[in-house]
Amino acid sequence: MSDQARQPASRGGLAQWLAARIRSKLAAGVTHLTSGSGPMLDYSSPPGDPGLFGPDSVCWKVHADFTSMMTGGISALLLQALHPLALAGVWDHSSFRTDIPGRLRRTATFIAGTTYGNRHDALALIERVKRIHLGVTGIAPDGRPYRASDPALLTWVHVAEVSSFMTAHLRYVNPSLPVAVQDRYFAETARIAEMLGASHIPRSRAGIDAYLLAMQPELVASERTREVVKVLINAPAPSVAMRPAGTLMFNAGVDLLPDWAQAMLGFERFAGVRRAFARPGVRLAAPVIRWALVNGVSKRARRRVASARESD
Repeated sequence: MSDQARQPASRGGLAQWLAARIRSKLAAGVTHLTSGSGPMLDYSSPPGDPGLFGPDSVCWKVHADFTSMMTGGISALLLQALHPLALAGVWDHSSFRTDIPGRLRRTATFIAGTTYGNRHDALALIERVKRIHLGVTGIAPDGRPYRASDPALLTWVHVAEVSSFMTAHLRYVNPSLPVAVQDRYFAETARIAEMLGASHIPRSRAGIDAYLLAMQPELVASERTREVVKVLINAPAPSVAMRPAGTLMFNAGVDLLPDWAQAMLGFERFAGVRRAFARPGVRLAAPVIRWALVNGVSKRARRRVASARESD
C-alpha cells in the first residue's frame, strides 16, 4: 500500500484517539463532581437485578441526564436552605462549608444508588442514611428543636429535590412530558422518601405544587441561607477548565427556582440576564456531556438488567 493510501487511515486513527482522550478527560471532570464519597456501588451486577424501580420506570429516564440532574441538584440545595430547621441540621452536622463537593457527591451517590443500584445496594444506602439521620439533632437559632429523622423535614427535603429534578427535566430534556407521566415520577420517588421515614408525601404534580405553596410561610432567607449561596457560588472546580461550566450550572440552578424563591434569595434582579445566557449555555453543553458519559451508571444498570435476558 502506498504512503498516500495509508495517510487517511492514519489520520482517522489519530482522530479516534483524540476523541477518546477528550471524552475520557470530560468524563473524568464530570464524574469527579459526583463520585468519590460514600460507598462504592456496583451498577453492573448481579445480572437481571432491576433494583427498586427497573428500566421501565419514569425515574430511570428522568435521572439519566447528568446535566439536568446537576442543575436540578443545585436548585434543590438552594430551595432546601430556605427551611430554617432543615438548614440547621446541615449547618450543625455537615462539613458543607469546607467540603461542598463532598456534600454534592454524597447526595449524587444516594440518588444514583437508589435509582439504578441493585436492590441490595439501594436498600443498604437507605438504611445507612436513616442511621445517620438519627444522630442529627439540635436546636435551631430560633430556639426550635430539630431532628433530621422528623417525617415533615424529610418530606420537605424530598419535595425540594424531586420538584427541582422534574423542573430541570422539563426545561432541558423533554418539555412536553405529559402530566400523567410526571405524576408517575412523583409517585415512584415517593417510595424512597417513605422508606426514609417521610410522611404525607405528595405523589402528583398537583400535590407537589400545592405542597410548595403551603410551605412558603415557613421559609426564611437568613444569614445562614446566604452563606449557603456563597459556598455554592465559590465551590471549587476540579480544574481551571471546568470553572466556566461550574458557573453555568450554578446560574442554571438558580434559574430553575420558582420566582418566589428567587425573590427570597435576592436573585430576581438579574433573572432576565441569567435566563438569557444560562438556558442556551446548558443546551449547548448538554450534548457534549452526554457524549462524554458513554458509560454512565444508567447505561451500566440497563446492561445489568438486560444481561439476564441475553443469557436465557
